[in-house]
Amino acid sequence: MSERISDFELSRQIHTVLVLHFVEELKQSEIAQRLNLSTSKVNRLIAQGRKLGMVKIDVTSPFQRLAKLEGQLVGATTLNGAMVTPTVSGNPDTTLQQVGRAAANMLLETVRDGDVIAITGGKAISAVVENLSPDRNFDITVVPLTGGVQGKFYTDVNHLASQMAERLGGTPMLIHAPLFAESRNQRDMLKEMASTKEVFDLARRANVALVGVGSVEPRGSSYYDLNPVPESDRKMLVGMGVAAEFMAHLIGENGRLAEYELNSRLVALNPSELQTCRTVIGIAAGKQKVRPIQSVLNGNFLDSLVLDEETVNAVLETMERSKHVA
Repeated sequence: MSERISDFELSRQIHTVLVLHFVEELKQSEIAQRLNLSTSKVNRLIAQGRKLGMVKIDVTSPFQRLAKLEGQLVGATTLNGAMVTPTVSGNPDTTLQQVGRAAANMLLETVRDGDVIAITGGKAISAVVENLSPDRNFDITVVPLTGGVQGKFYTDVNHLASQMAERLGGTPMLIHAPLFAESRNQRDMLKEMASTKEVFDLARRANVALVGVGSVEPRGSSYYDLNPVPESDRKMLVGMGVAAEFMAHLIGENGRLAEYELNSRLVALNPSELQTCRTVIGIAAGKQKVRPIQSVLNGNFLDSLVLDEETVNAVLETMERSKHVA
C-alpha cells in the first residue's frame, strides 16, 4: 500500500513539474526554487515524465490546411515536393508576391555553395527575385535557360539573372542572343556561338532550375509579350490543345512539345535537357494557370511546384474529375 502511495506521489510530482515547465513555461531553476528541489531533480522528473509518455507535443498551425494540400498534390503527381501559399482574394499581384516569397525561401533552403542556378524570365521568377533575402552570400552562378527579350523587366531573363546573382552574392553569366531566331538555321548558328554555347552548356549542368509556368490563353498571357503571335494563331493554339508555355516552349495538354513553328526557332534549352538537374522548381499563381500546370505535370518536367491555395484546389479538382471520366 505504501508503495502505491509512493508511486502516486511521484506521478503527481512529475505532473506538477511538467505543468510548470511546459504550460507555465518556467525554467528548471525556477521550478526547483518553487518546489524546494534541486535543479538536477527537476531535470530527472522531466525526463521520467517523457519516458512515461506524460508529455505529448501537438503542433497546431493555421497553415495545416495548406500542408494537407501540399501532400495531396505530391500524392497525385510525380512531384517530390510542393509549397502552397494562401490566395489573397481579388488581388492576384499580392498572391503572386506571396508565391514568389515562398519560392524564394525554397530556393534558399535548396541552394548550396558551388551550385549553378538556371532560370527563365517571367512575372513569377521576377517575384522570386524580389523576395530573395539571404542571411549570407552564396558562391553560386546564375544563368539563363533562354535567349533574351528586351522590354518589360520581367521578360528580360538577363536582367533577372543579374538581379538574382546580386542578391545571392554570386556571379551571373548572360546570353547575348535573342529568344527567337528568324529561322532554324539562324537558331542553330546562334546556339553554336562560343559565348552562347558556354552559357547553355553550363545551364545543362545546373543544380537548381527555377521556371515559370505560363498560360497561352489569348488574355492574361505573358507569352505574347515575348513575340508577335497573330491573334488568329493565338486562338488556333488553344484549339489545337496547346495549354502551356514552359521555358518559352509551347506545350500540349499531353505534356509534349507542340508542333508550332515558333518552337523550332527558339534560342533556348529544351525542357528535356533539365532531366539531370537536381531540382527543377516551377512557380505559378492564378486559376488561369490550372491547364498549364496540368500540362507541365503531364510532361514530368518539375520536381517541385510552388503555387497558391485557390490554384492548387482547382488543379486537384480537375484531376479528380479526369479520373472519374477515365
